[in-house]
Amino acid sequence: MKISELSPDLRASPHVDSEALNPLPLLLEELETLVADAESLSSSDPSSAEALAAALRRSLARLSSSSSSSSSSAAPLPEHAKLQIWKLSFRLWNACVDLSNSSAVRRPGGVSGGEDRRSRTDQAQVRQAAAELLLLAGCPSGVPSAAAKAASFFHRTGLIWHELGRLDLAAACFERATDLVSGGGGGGAAAGEEERGLVLEINLARARTAWEASDRGLAVALLNRSKSLIHGSSPTWFKTLAEEYLRFGRHELSKKPSGGAPDASDLFSEALDLCEKGIAAAPSETLDLEGLKERCLRFMAAERLQAEDYEGVLRCVRVLRAAAGKGKGKGKGKGEHPSVGYVAMRAWLGAGRVGEAERELKGLVANEEAPEGVCVSAAEAYLATAGPEAALGVLVALAGRCSAGAGAALRIVKRVAEGGGGLGRARVVADLSSDERVVALFDSAAATSKERGAMHALLWNCGAEHFRSKDYEMSAELFESSMLYVPRDEENRSRRSNCFRVLCLCHLALSHLDRAREFIDEANKLEPNIKCAFLKFKIHLQRKEEKEAINQMQSMVSCVDFNPEFLTLSAHEAIASHCIPVAVASLSVLLNLYSPGKPMPMPEVAVLRNLITLLQRNPETELEVLKYSRRASARMAELGPESFFGKGAVGNRELSWFAGNSWNMGLRTGKEKKLECCSEFLELAAEFYNTTTDDNGNQSMVCKSLILSVGATLNVEEQKNAPLLEQDVKKAIDMLTRAGKLLPSLSSSSSHIGDQSAENSAFSFLHTYYSYQLCSRIDHVDSHTQQLQLIKTFAATKPCLPRHLLHLGLAASQGARPNPEAAEFSLNAALSAFLASPSPEYQSIGIALRKLACLAGYSDGNDRAYDVYRQAYQIIVGLKDGEYPIEEGKWLAMTAWNKAGFAVRLRQVNVARKWMKMGLDLARHLKGMEQYIAGMEECFASFEKQCGNEDGKVEGTEIGSKSQPVLV
Repeated sequence: MKISELSPDLRASPHVDSEALNPLPLLLEELETLVADAESLSSSDPSSAEALAAALRRSLARLSSSSSSSSSSAAPLPEHAKLQIWKLSFRLWNACVDLSNSSAVRRPGGVSGGEDRRSRTDQAQVRQAAAELLLLAGCPSGVPSAAAKAASFFHRTGLIWHELGRLDLAAACFERATDLVSGGGGGGAAAGEEERGLVLEINLARARTAWEASDRGLAVALLNRSKSLIHGSSPTWFKTLAEEYLRFGRHELSKKPSGGAPDASDLFSEALDLCEKGIAAAPSETLDLEGLKERCLRFMAAERLQAEDYEGVLRCVRVLRAAAGKGKGKGKGKGEHPSVGYVAMRAWLGAGRVGEAERELKGLVANEEAPEGVCVSAAEAYLATAGPEAALGVLVALAGRCSAGAGAALRIVKRVAEGGGGLGRARVVADLSSDERVVALFDSAAATSKERGAMHALLWNCGAEHFRSKDYEMSAELFESSMLYVPRDEENRSRRSNCFRVLCLCHLALSHLDRAREFIDEANKLEPNIKCAFLKFKIHLQRKEEKEAINQMQSMVSCVDFNPEFLTLSAHEAIASHCIPVAVASLSVLLNLYSPGKPMPMPEVAVLRNLITLLQRNPETELEVLKYSRRASARMAELGPESFFGKGAVGNRELSWFAGNSWNMGLRTGKEKKLECCSEFLELAAEFYNTTTDDNGNQSMVCKSLILSVGATLNVEEQKNAPLLEQDVKKAIDMLTRAGKLLPSLSSSSSHIGDQSAENSAFSFLHTYYSYQLCSRIDHVDSHTQQLQLIKTFAATKPCLPRHLLHLGLAASQGARPNPEAAEFSLNAALSAFLASPSPEYQSIGIALRKLACLAGYSDGNDRAYDVYRQAYQIIVGLKDGEYPIEEGKWLAMTAWNKAGFAVRLRQVNVARKWMKMGLDLARHLKGMEQYIAGMEECFASFEKQCGNEDGKVEGTEIGSKSQPVLV
């Protein structure tokens, strides 16, 4: 409360009543009076609840204002006040419950809708006040799960506002409840079952409110957030959340989709996923979830039908029927929900499968639970697509004509087959030709072999037609029917074997692998050949039997009619079946068959390329890839580039592929620290790129590959912590010598491209850097001189950059074989180049100065070191604060100051003074040294005074004494 708001009497009198300054007791007493009034309310007087709600709002406002003003000056509400407010809140809430129960009892007795709604609104406002009291009181000590209880009040109040249609107030209550439980850890991993349940209920209520308020995105997000709460809980929670997803999905399904709205399919999928997870979590308590899962699948099928995704509808139907058959032991159509057969029939019609739609219609009609209107609607949809002539009617109409003999039956079947009608026609043909009465006609003595052959050819052609249209089920039935007209004699042995192989293909396409194996075994008994072996191989592939597939593929080589083309087909089939090891094995066997002059289905280079590509799909295959890359290089050297890769543009593409792949593999293995493989891949890349010498770009890639290969070799030494062998060093030197001759090709190939020019400048540096390192590995007396000359030569070239010289200087100043002369030259050259730049890199300048100072300190001591510090001081003077690296500047100032300590101990007054001045001058120009300057100035003044008093002699106190602190 402001001073201006005090009454005149209170401002004038110093003896103000303590209750006036602290209105909390009065407010609590007023609040208790209002609660007592609430407890005495009667449902017969609606206006009393309205007045009480208004009084509670005013009291809450004053109590909140009093609490906030007291907390700003002293402390928040005391614990006894909090506890009293909690008790009052619960009394107020219980009074509302009693009033609500009383209103419910008398509601049927003539209360109008408007009066009832107004009374419930007033009661909701009183409940809101009870919840606000808990929020105002906070969490008093001794009250367990205080936040959860307050959240429960807001949750239940929000439910009442939602029921009254006040979605804004309901959303506000739910949001406050969410804040309370989330702030108190409700719903976390360590929360209790009840608290997590509360969080779930709040989220679901909030989602329903958001959905009705047309905030669909928030509603779905709240449902998604609730999924983390139900892990490890009972199936009831899974069912509750799944029902909300289903509710929202049904709402979306019932209206036309709009932009930005949630997808009904996604909502149904979420509900279905929750049902399955709940079933998996508690298999013994899943009766309700099974029913809910069935509902989800039905609505999902209806949604897919609306989206014209007929295969999706059929998948839902198959899952529904599989679950019904497993759980109840009932077949399709018995006890099945009518909508299942209806959507299945519509899906088959949409997919153009009239025969399946007819079966679904029959099952729907036979379903006693199906309403008559559904059956009529299904029949209308079927007849609109299939026409008035049903397949069964055709079959019945034609059955009597088969008694005229085999010739007549053949003519009838041919007429049906040629009369059109699609799938229904094929079904009639299959059923009619497999009928025992028809088969008996062709088995009689009156039937000729010509008639049997014609019937077989007719059925075979129909089956082939459906096979080409990928209707494998129908084609299998037609092919089986055609076998009824092939005699079982030696003359027709090959024909029967061919039928079995085609049936194997049909069942392979249908994934009926056991049936496919039976048919191919029968075919192999009749006529063993490479085709039978290949189909066995395909069966192993589909069964994911990789070892057996490899063995079967290898056995094909021993077949009498073997053709290498089947190995190529085997590789294609293995790739299509995602069995990469089988494809690799097939191509490996094919690769071993190549010999000069032998015709092969594909060039050897293509086999190697495909092998390498397949191997690269799996991790940890670098050695295999390297082996076949080496083979390509060897075959190139043995046969010649044109003979191996091919001529013209095709050969150039193959060669470029092997070169680029070796380069990419080298870079990849280098990133993965597989440095030996990296070195070999890059060396192979250089060989491939070097094959075409007329292309300057290829020569630049040869140069880069050689340089990086040497770098990988040098890093192998560091990785294994073992010195390189002499032959490896010589080989690396030879490779760098070759690369050095090709370095001009880098600059000529990158004269117009900025990024490429910078990259090639880096390769020039790497060439120098690796040559420098190799110099130290040769036992020559003048290796240091060679290294220095190498750096000087590189420094005079155009690609040399200041940062390159800095790296060379750092490398020369450290390691097991340092070269101080080369390091000093590189660092000085780098420093000069950095300073000459329009935008100097002061971070690099600082590093160079520090390293030069260290090198000077190791040589002839203070004179050269002081020159370095003086140069650093000249650089720092005039720079903006923070422009020079802070850490580097502090290091210079501190080390300069501390150098005076050694001079003091040696009684070198002038040297000490010089270094102290240098350290102090540097500190005055550096950001971050402010805390040291005063002490340094005091120490320097004391030093000068002591020197003056004792005629230039200094006591033996160290600069590190209390008056002369050492800077660290």
